[in-house]
Amino acid sequence: MAADGGDKFSVLLPTYNERENLPLVVWLLVRTFRQSGNNFEIIIIDDGSPDGTQEIAEQLEKIYGSDKIIVREVISILFSSGTAYIHGMKHATGNFIVIMDADLSHHVSLYSIKQKEGNFDIVSGTRYKGNGGVYGWDLKRKLISRGANFITQVLLRPGASDLTGSFRLYRKEVLQKLMEKCVSKGYVFQMEMIVRARQLGYTIGEVPISFVDRVYGESKLGGNEIVSFLKGLLTLFATT
Repeated sequence: MAADGGDKFSVLLPTYNERENLPLVVWLLVRTFRQSGNNFEIIIIDDGSPDGTQEIAEQLEKIYGSDKIIVREVISILFSSGTAYIHGMKHATGNFIVIMDADLSHHVSLYSIKQKEGNFDIVSGTRYKGNGGVYGWDLKRKLISRGANFITQVLLRPGASDLTGSFRLYRKEVLQKLMEKCVSKGYVFQMEMIVRARQLGYTIGEVPISFVDRVYGESKLGGNEIVSFLKGLLTLFATT
């Protein structure tokens, strides 16, 4: 919570080999928050990137100030989005947490307006509702994403249209509770967060987004992630 009692947004940015993307995504975030007048901080959690991502992050901390940019490093063979969020939340001082990738594939916009409209516990970006969409993907990736969401909708009926996206806003206490409940890693982690949220009765708002494929680097999605997704889906089906 901000010192004046207003809302404060803590952005958690897990990074691995994002030295090209990081300066631009941070600049876009800072500009967006300043234009909206919202208080914010950006917490960069780097997984020991060998390309010098952390050095870039430290330079950004000097440019924008240590009150706005917080740099932390986590080196672990079990590093994942969930691990990064748990570590990042230890340093977050905002009452709202924004989670997103640092690969520039997400539009950098605030979900605060949608949150206030319905006083939602979670606001999630959706590529499959309203004027949302995906750009820059080949047919294979589109089919994988669509198929994953379709199968999940049939089996779990989560009440949200896009379960595998990773651009969301959470109340801090809600995210903390969900992190305690979630056991999945990798691609299926974001899906379980929404399923568990419905299970616990949290409210979810959706904002249509245009998802544009990463500008630099390579996607981490591969065969192992797809297998993990299917295993995780079956686990959730059996336990929810």
